[in-house]
Amino acid sequence: MQSAPLLIDGESLTLSSLVEVARKGRRVALGPAAAARIRQCREAVERLMQQGRPIYGLNTGFGRLAEVAIPCEKVEELQRNLILSHACGVGPPLPAEAVRAAMVLRANALARGHSGVRPELVLGLLELVNRGIHPVVPGQGSLGASGDLAPLSHIALVLMGEGEAEFGGRVLSGAEALAAAGLKPVTLQAKEGLALINGSQVTAAVGALAAADAITLAQSADCVAALTLEGLRGIAAAFDPRIQAVRPHPGQAASAANVRRLLEGSRLVTLPGEARVQDAYCLRCVPQVHGASRDAMAHVVEVLEREFNSATDNPLVFPDDGDVLSGGNFHGQPLALALDYLGMAAAELGDISERRTERLTNPSLSGLPAFLASGSGLHSGYMVAQYTAASLVSENKVLAHPASVDSIPASAGQEDHVSMGTTAARKARMIVDNVLRVLAVEALCAAQAADFRGPELLGRGTSALHRALRRLVPPLRGDRVLAPEVEAVARWLAEGGAVRAVREAVPALL
Repeated sequence: MQSAPLLIDGESLTLSSLVEVARKGRRVALGPAAAARIRQCREAVERLMQQGRPIYGLNTGFGRLAEVAIPCEKVEELQRNLILSHACGVGPPLPAEAVRAAMVLRANALARGHSGVRPELVLGLLELVNRGIHPVVPGQGSLGASGDLAPLSHIALVLMGEGEAEFGGRVLSGAEALAAAGLKPVTLQAKEGLALINGSQVTAAVGALAAADAITLAQSADCVAALTLEGLRGIAAAFDPRIQAVRPHPGQAASAANVRRLLEGSRLVTLPGEARVQDAYCLRCVPQVHGASRDAMAHVVEVLEREFNSATDNPLVFPDDGDVLSGGNFHGQPLALALDYLGMAAAELGDISERRTERLTNPSLSGLPAFLASGSGLHSGYMVAQYTAASLVSENKVLAHPASVDSIPASAGQEDHVSMGTTAARKARMIVDNVLRVLAVEALCAAQAADFRGPELLGRGTSALHRALRRLVPPLRGDRVLAPEVEAVARWLAEGGAVRAVREAVPALL
């Protein structure tokens, strides 16, 4: 049974509902209260246009050209020219899911009722989503300041019957895609071109999907770390709730609770002094490191959801008092900082995971066969899988350098501080994808270590995880090509496979 359409109201969009539309095809509809607000604001704009006084974006040029007056009969041409001139993105196209998210986010911002557009424009965006028309949007070219001007312009092109869009598995011209879906091009009126591109919705879209995946990644990391702990005969005392209670960070408490639940019934974990007095940090400090990343991600989601439900135009129209105010709500700095933080938080999950993989594959540290190979020497086992993880972790150190501390002036110095937020979002996306593969390597090694130790000795949750991994990838009896297995496990982790498998045995996983 198909779920009810998601109502776009400018006020209540969440990360989980955005993911449902972007990835699962949930339909969207404009809420009636939002439609009324949009109409009221449009009426105010039309009254202002009749007055003839200069108002930025309605009857003036843009950016440094704001002092140039535009005659009323040229206003529609002005809006069209704005989109044509600003559609100059470059690089590989964004995935369809990110474009879908960006269209929903832009419609939701317009639904706040401060942008001065007609309801038809918002409905047009929502129809592109519902009918599966996905504009081809180059991923590079935004400064993340006066809005994601270039990428949002590529979306606006398709509404106008220009540009290119993917529809029905083919890339068509914008006009062909609209016609194939039974839609007509939109003729932009006063303020509407500017309203379509003034905002950080591409930054938010790419960042939001990366954040959703990072949250799943953090849960999966707890699961895999618990299995590694058993493979290395780790000490469970480090996860005692009393330790977490005296340093009450919520992420730390959640991560420690997850590992305790996963290990219930384990006969492989040890007591202090049984195998060693203390474990290395990559085992002992799992709650502290994973937990800090969890807390960072929770903060990022707060920032994202606040941005989802914000009006980001310039100028903003306040129809109740007839004012039109120029400001800077289009500036992407709140997202830029948060998404740099997201990238760093995800990178740390990879850093500590690779160190656990090193301990699993190093016979001097594990007490297991070298590189977890049956017949080490003749077989190399997971030797180079650890190299791959190390390579990705080092790449992430470069990618984690913050984009938000950079700026470069644009528009002849008028736009003299920019956020680079879209770069921060794209980097966060790459980091999350890299860490998925780092964690996949650890999962493969942890499962192999469990095979050597005895799967029947695993805890309740880790036993479920091991069984699920073995349904996906068989034990390593001799050398074989590992690349497809790493990719398969990474996809499984990204889709929440580890979390689902464990929740069957441990429903209370956080």
